[in-house]
Amino acid sequence: MGWHKSSCSAANGSCVEVGQVVVGMRDSKLGDDSPVLTASRARWADFVAAVKGGASRGREW
Repeated sequence: MGWHKSSCSAANGSCVEVGQVVVGMRDSKLGDDSPVLTASRARWADFVAAVKGGASRGREW
C-alpha cells in the first residue's frame, strides 16, 4: 500500500498516514509495525465530510 502524509504534518513524525487504494490509516511513528485501520473510499469520504462539517466526538457519522 502506498502511504501518504498531509503536507501540513509536523516534521517530528507524529502523523497519521493514509493509504491510496483502500483507505488505510496508520501511525507514522510506528511505520510498518503500526496497526492499520482500513475503510472503503466511500466510508472515508463520509468521515471526511463529517469532520469538515463539524462532527464532534461521540456523534455518529
